[in-house]
Amino acid sequence: MKKHVDFLIIGTGIAGLSYALKVASKGSVCIITKSKADETSTAFAQGGIATVMDALDSHEKHIHDTLVAGDGLCNENVVRFTIEESNDRINELIAWGTEFDRKQTGEFELGREGGHSAHRILHHKDQTGAEIERALLKAVREHPDIELLEGYFAIDLITQHHLGVEVTRRTPDIECFGAYVLNPNTNKIETILAKTTMLATGGNGNVYTNTTNPVVATGDGVAMVYRAKGKVSNMEFIQFHPTGLYNPGEKPCFLISEAVRGAGAKLCTIGGDYFMNRYDPRLELAPRDVVARAIDNEMKITGDDHVFLDCRPISKEEIFHHFPTIYAKCLSIGIDITKDLLPVVPVAHYSCGGIVVDSNACTSIKHLYASGECSCTGLHGANRLASNSLLEALVFSHRASQHAISQVSHINFCEEVPDWNDEGMVFNEEMILITQSLKEVQTIMSSYVGIVRSNLRLKRAFDRMDIIYKETEDLYNKSVHSVKLAELRNLINVGYLIIKMSMERKENCGLYYNIDNIKKTACHNG
Repeated sequence: MKKHVDFLIIGTGIAGLSYALKVASKGSVCIITKSKADETSTAFAQGGIATVMDALDSHEKHIHDTLVAGDGLCNENVVRFTIEESNDRINELIAWGTEFDRKQTGEFELGREGGHSAHRILHHKDQTGAEIERALLKAVREHPDIELLEGYFAIDLITQHHLGVEVTRRTPDIECFGAYVLNPNTNKIETILAKTTMLATGGNGNVYTNTTNPVVATGDGVAMVYRAKGKVSNMEFIQFHPTGLYNPGEKPCFLISEAVRGAGAKLCTIGGDYFMNRYDPRLELAPRDVVARAIDNEMKITGDDHVFLDCRPISKEEIFHHFPTIYAKCLSIGIDITKDLLPVVPVAHYSCGGIVVDSNACTSIKHLYASGECSCTGLHGANRLASNSLLEALVFSHRASQHAISQVSHINFCEEVPDWNDEGMVFNEEMILITQSLKEVQTIMSSYVGIVRSNLRLKRAFDRMDIIYKETEDLYNKSVHSVKLAELRNLINVGYLIIKMSMERKENCGLYYNIDNIKKTACHNG
């Protein structure tokens, strides 16, 4: 038996939930999420969401800051409409119940982060993402026309390939008919036919050993589109957050928000040398790629496993008021950031590349949309400006909703889609094959495809990943599918794309730095 739905949404972060609330009045809506609905990258976002709210600020300044951070690879048209539409989208977020911090006067309390020339970061203490997630989930759960299925894992998108039609990357008019989904209650793969499908699957940070991403961030959307022969781009641009809490063994890595540096915290080596003046005149407020490479270089020079973030320039009152979660977390491991230096290290944080979409969040596959971190919109270019990601998701999910609503009545269900065929497959009892391959993938990516890369490292990574890919595909093709096996397969696809696109880039730009690309040339807007 097949399930039919007008709007299928995969993912429950800000991109998926805001989209669901906008299309719900125009047809049947089903949201699936592979874990609990609030286990998303959105919920982990600390710093805030960028928008112009101050009379001393302007859209033009925000546009300029975004273009500078993107190092010439931003699509200026996308940057412009995203920022110009930001206030309307923020007002909707507030109408759905999101509470941002305000001054006693009632005005919004605006923060500032690296790469921003003005205070324009709306926040809810240091739990902005969690507050947004709370408000949107409440609105979704209370909506009578939205079905939310937790624990359901999307295995693959359904396209003509599943009808026996040969599909290649040059095939025009590939169509998405829905998705094959693993039901956690029956452990069976079910067919969900959809007129339109939205991918809001988040990032892929778990392709690395250390990441701030939740454990569910395994690049599922990107991998599914790649296997469906859709367009994926800019995967080489992985943003490493400069300041993950150095606490070996903890996963995900706890994030020390960029807003802490915005409030006055300084970076120094274990020996007490404050070093950012040697790298950028903007010091700790330089864009993340600059700060992350500076820390990486200092660690290589000293041989230390981390550097320190000195939060003592920030008053105790401001720390208690603005950063209560960070303060409590550090105190729980014996560090009082009002008195003690805080050990930090760069960690994988955000993917600027992903599924290629147009200005309406349409992918290269018909009736398939993508929004949020899994997409590549052109907003971030070679480096995401801090706190632009939540905004991007809101703007593109809004545009996707308008486009999907205009199209849905003209789309028919594809009843010829066959049920999932697992005949001859057996339950794989050797979980060690999966867990060990995952460790190998993460080790390869962390060792060879990190903040600083080289041609030799990339070649080694490519060769080793190819072996794991072949082993995993063989296992996948004869096993009854599990979430862990499917996630491993997705991470291998994502790792391959990051390596392949890194090998193809011949100029250092933004987040991408290869020691064999000696001369940095100017990047151009795309």
